[in-house]
Amino acid sequence: MSETPTPYAAVAMQLTARSTEACADTAAVRAQILAHIGEIEGAIRSAAIFIEQYAGRPVKLAVLPEYLFTSYPGRIGIPEFAERVGFAADGPEYAALGTVAQRLGLHLAGNAYEVDAHFPGFYFQTSFLVAPSGDVVLRYRRLLSMFAPSPHDVWDAYLDRYGIDGVFPVAQTEIGTLACIASEEILYPEIARAFAFRGAEVLCHSSSEIGSPLATAKDVAKRAQAWESMAYVVSANTAGISGTAMPLASADGNSQVVGPDGKVLAQSLSGETYTAFATIDLAALRAARRTPAMTNSLARQRPSLFAGVYADAPGQDANAMLDGGTARVPERDDFRRMQTAMIEKLVKAGVIT
Repeated sequence: MSETPTPYAAVAMQLTARSTEACADTAAVRAQILAHIGEIEGAIRSAAIFIEQYAGRPVKLAVLPEYLFTSYPGRIGIPEFAERVGFAADGPEYAALGTVAQRLGLHLAGNAYEVDAHFPGFYFQTSFLVAPSGDVVLRYRRLLSMFAPSPHDVWDAYLDRYGIDGVFPVAQTEIGTLACIASEEILYPEIARAFAFRGAEVLCHSSSEIGSPLATAKDVAKRAQAWESMAYVVSANTAGISGTAMPLASADGNSQVVGPDGKVLAQSLSGETYTAFATIDLAALRAARRTPAMTNSLARQRPSLFAGVYADAPGQDANAMLDGGTARVPERDDFRRMQTAMIEKLVKAGVIT
């Protein structure tokens, strides 16, 4: 970025995700999603007005929770869920989100399930960034998921189509260089570090997780990834999930903004709220990244030290869902079988006993 943005406010919008389970058909699902997208504009607008009055900074980034508009798939088959809730890149859902961002004049980050014409029958869990212009300027597809397809499962075909920049995208914007991290991936330092090495200054984390007054694994990870990557983490959790048999507040609370020193700048309690907001000061961040110091974790990195270890480490194989170059739509039980095979591989390699 040629110019450093003036300090601005970012907010993690803690909102209730709505399941589409009870919808009678796909048309009802789509109508519910579009209505929900329309509703968030008022919530974000009121939050932005208060935050600017309270903190004296305009809100230029709002982060939404994970799968806010649909909830998670459960045991629904992958092609069925893709058809039922999957956002198309040129579909009405992204157009509606673009209108919200445009009307509010801010960057809007969120998370949804997305379909791709190049991989029919699949869906990818996608974190996105919509610019104030209304354009989607970043879409990141979750790489590490227990029960959903990953680009790594169709790796060769995915790289042929999108390249490595499509796997680890960052967006250079007027509010800094932004990246998105999905859900549990905040637990894996390689994801955040990959974005940091591509220049990311703000990590937008959409999540739906257990909230607790105790330090959860994700809480610890958010602070660790912020410090290790010298980046802000803006993490939005759901305020529960409605429309399911699961108790509403099972995934609620602990939305937060973490500074590049790993300190929590703001954190929400439970319920729908915008109280996790903080100032993003990129001038200070960029100065810290350019200063020789023990605390400059990026400047002290030696990736080549570990490249061989990672290259030789046993791991899940790429292209697990490619047959002769053609994507094979998995069954739900395939994911458990894949992890079982991975555990056996770790035992055989002597990594675990």
